[in-house]
Amino acid sequence: MKALIMTLALVGFVGSVHADETVKEKAQATTNDATRSVKKGVHRVEEAVCTEGDAKCLAKKAEHRAQEAGDYTKDKASEIKNDVDKK
Repeated sequence: MKALIMTLALVGFVGSVHADETVKEKAQATTNDATRSVKKGVHRVEEAVCTEGDAKCLAKKAEHRAQEAGDYTKDKASEIKNDVDKK
């Protein structure tokens, strides 16, 4: 019983320790999300009106997805770095 209480106390303490992002970091995260959304929309429109042929259109589509994944990964890594820096 004592071990259970200690475990719950430790989990509660660890769970309550967190760092808040600064206003600048929150604004940057919001800007990153908005920028990625706009780029994604532009890419989808370009793909919808692609008339170069199936192979070239699929290649562009793959290029767009790779670029979007790279942007997302870079942005999220930066956000995680900001969270870790504060702890």
